[in-house]
Amino acid sequence: MEVKEIESAIEGILFAAGDPVGVERLCMALDLDRATVDNVCQRLADYYSYERRGVRLLRLENSYQLCSAPEHADCIRRAFESRRPARLSQPALEVLAIIAYYQPTTRAYVDQIRGVDSAYTVGLLLERDLIEECGRLAVPGRPILYRTTQTFLRSFGLSSLEELPELPSASPEDGQITMEMQANLERLKAEQAAAEAQTEGEASGGEGTEA
Repeated sequence: MEVKEIESAIEGILFAAGDPVGVERLCMALDLDRATVDNVCQRLADYYSYERRGVRLLRLENSYQLCSAPEHADCIRRAFESRRPARLSQPALEVLAIIAYYQPTTRAYVDQIRGVDSAYTVGLLLERDLIEECGRLAVPGRPILYRTTQTFLRSFGLSSLEELPELPSASPEDGQITMEMQANLERLKAEQAAAEAQTEGEASGGEGTEA
């Protein structure tokens, strides 16, 4: 297959899927090696960004997904009459930070670090698809293990968990490290919002220059 044909096929698969598609699934569908698929996906991602298309191709760990360009978020939101998702509360951000940095982990472990019951907050994060169940711990009672999702990566502007800011060397039971985790996630959200705002501003400025 020629590169253009591969690009077209990948574009069609991702568009039809709507959700993230694993790179191995793309390789299997196209009968190509991973390096080729990764290279073609990067070419597509660069093209969409450089040409200021209305879509973007995101890499989420070992998956790819087509999504709308962030600079068009407002008009897309108006078109579908959807509202901006509610901001995470302090308890929700705290629980999410613990799971993000110590995953896979149990609710009991989260409760131990926070010192309060986190059942409601864990349920809320599950509903928002920021965390998911990923098995059970092999101990009496077999408690459920939780981890973050691709929605979490997308919401915080991350390609993989390796991009999470490092934490200082300290015991997870230390309240200070929990505050540091919260601060890191808040900083990531702020950086993502600033990047989207800058992209939108550049797009508006470019249109003004051309006019």
